[in-house]
Amino acid sequence: MIKKHMPNALTCFNLLSGCIGITFAFSGDLNIAVMFIWIGGVFDFLDGFVARMLKVSSAIGQQLDSLADMITFSLLPAIIMYHFMLGVAPEEYLSYFAFLLAVFSALRLAKFNIDERQSDVFYGLPTPAMALFISAFPYILKENPAQTGEILTNFWALAMITILLSALMVADIKLLALKFKGFQWNRNMMRYLLIMASVLLIIWLKLAALPLIIIFYVILSMSNNYLEKSV
Repeated sequence: MIKKHMPNALTCFNLLSGCIGITFAFSGDLNIAVMFIWIGGVFDFLDGFVARMLKVSSAIGQQLDSLADMITFSLLPAIIMYHFMLGVAPEEYLSYFAFLLAVFSALRLAKFNIDERQSDVFYGLPTPAMALFISAFPYILKENPAQTGEILTNFWALAMITILLSALMVADIKLLALKFKGFQWNRNMMRYLLIMASVLLIIWLKLAALPLIIIFYVILSMSNNYLEKSV
């Protein structure tokens, strides 16, 4: 009985991480808020891993996972984006534009739950990837203000990032999923390339690498789609 509920318990810890992160985000402590995105990401990985390992996947678990993702990887990054926009928007009400991220995340999660194609791949940018992209912003602005200030303190640049991420989440573009059904190089070449590039970028740029990793992930996936069609 305990084994059956372990994945759902981990999912609940993901949701709890998002809730705690939101309290810090609303108080303006964005550095701690993004830490709870990463903590939630660990629980999000573990719940799926444990469910597959114990063979206790369930329909309730899938729905609960999406509800947790809506908090940790949708609403929380939208609030972080809202704080970035708040101080630089031409009018204060324009900062609510950031919540497009939450709206399109909900659409993406709803599509995922009814799309049978997404068992081994994704169609549209996963919400955790969007959240990781946004989570790097406080670190980047703190560590590289001169190089990034014109982007992360410019409302229209932030609005464009919001639009692009929102569009990617609901786009009918096939993207790689890091689900290995074997470890052969020829079957997982793109996944291995993504992992190796991510490690190198993090070593080089630390947390500032996260947006680049997500961009590389999308480009690599689209390249893989092209290669598959050309074979």
